[in-house]
Amino acid sequence: MRHLSKALVDLGHHVEVLGGQPFPVVDERVPLIELPSLDIYNDKYPMRKPRVWEYNDMVDVLESASFSMGNFSEPMAFSWRAYRHLKPRAHEFDLVHDNQTLGWGVLAMQEKLGLPVLSTIHHPITVDRKLEIEHSKNKWQEFGKRRWYAFTKMQTQVAKRMTRVMTVSENSKKDISADHQVPLDRIHVVPVGVDPELFLPVPGVERVPGKLVTTASADVAMKGLTFLLDAVAKLRTERHIELTIIGKPKEGLSLDKIRDLGLEDAVTWVSGVPDERIVELYSEAELAVVPSLYEGFSLPAIEAMSCGVPLVATTGGALPEVAGTHGETCFLVPPGDSEALAAQIGQALDDPELRAKIGAQGRERVKSQWSWYHTAVKTVDQYRAVLAEFEAKKNVEATN
Repeated sequence: MRHLSKALVDLGHHVEVLGGQPFPVVDERVPLIELPSLDIYNDKYPMRKPRVWEYNDMVDVLESASFSMGNFSEPMAFSWRAYRHLKPRAHEFDLVHDNQTLGWGVLAMQEKLGLPVLSTIHHPITVDRKLEIEHSKNKWQEFGKRRWYAFTKMQTQVAKRMTRVMTVSENSKKDISADHQVPLDRIHVVPVGVDPELFLPVPGVERVPGKLVTTASADVAMKGLTFLLDAVAKLRTERHIELTIIGKPKEGLSLDKIRDLGLEDAVTWVSGVPDERIVELYSEAELAVVPSLYEGFSLPAIEAMSCGVPLVATTGGALPEVAGTHGETCFLVPPGDSEALAAQIGQALDDPELRAKIGAQGRERVKSQWSWYHTAVKTVDQYRAVLAEFEAKKNVEATN
């Protein structure tokens, strides 16, 4: 949202961002409207139970009640807070761009406030739900996952009633249509971008032998980090290997796996650093790895490729669509296969000439296809389309 809103302002548009905790960082030219929640999922006291005296309105009550039943209540609650904020200001805006909230309040913006709404769905969260349930350790954990992901039923009901949906890949388009029952002709692909002048090879930074880098935005089964850790453990028996994980460590699957495999001295976590440091981490690595079981697009993949580091990725979801052809712009392996992942990493580490070729061609692929400027221009095309559809619908209703 930060990069897209900045690019839209660069094109001359006025953008306001409505956000809840943790409040997003936006360009100084973009007003941020803070819509505080009960902050149930804060880092200091995650999954805390709000006290009655914290309730300020009915939305707070709904958020807490839904959470108490084991549901992820944030999309529903945030959508109603956004609706409430926009209700007296609806005349100030041409349209609303929803970034995968897909809550009842977003539907109310379209149907009650009469605002044109464009909804971005990066990929259907129903995929996350399926993978988390499949990787549950027991029936009780499976029951908890089913309750947590109950909000996806709301998202399906809202998504299929949106007049226009934007997504990031052809693979996501297909999955959104299948899982959220949205007709294919209502879904339009606009890939996200990267800043190739920021994410680029850093002169003077030498690659560290055996160093891998990956990004773990969340400790969930879909990201496939445990398979990469298994691969690292296997490779350590043959050679020096070290893994940098860009992300914040949390108790759960990954830390348990690191301890079980004895990888504490081989794995380093890095979080809370600026983009410039992330670029340096990519420049220090011999390989970047995206081990996901599924991705709707994968921003970390194109950021790594833009930095000229050769990418090892799985064929999960849209990754082949994003990363390109195996042996030309990336290395591809089947998802969920730690043996294949270890073998491909080992082969790539043994062939510096091929790594250099893959890294250079991967960067050229990103430069030629993805930038935030191109994303913004194509997004504006979608804005114009949804406004035209809205006007056409009004004219038909006026005629009738």
